[in-house]
Amino acid sequence: MPDTTITEKEKKLAKQCLECPFCKRARRKQKGLIFWFVKKLEGSVCPACKAYEKVYGRKAHEPMPSQTNPSAE
Repeated sequence: MPDTTITEKEKKLAKQCLECPFCKRARRKQKGLIFWFVKKLEGSVCPACKAYEKVYGRKAHEPMPSQTNPSAE
């Protein structure tokens, strides 16, 4: 059974990911070089991205649920 408890450290790291300019842009734009970079390297390199996935249940590059795609307008 995997450990599903979320520590304070993981919450802080997830908050860092929320505030990270690269991850923020990847979530907002959903295309481009930064999106590709975050998508390919998030889980293997960045501890904040790993924590974000554990805390919020989605990858760091995936859009926020309340976010709409600005290019679709």
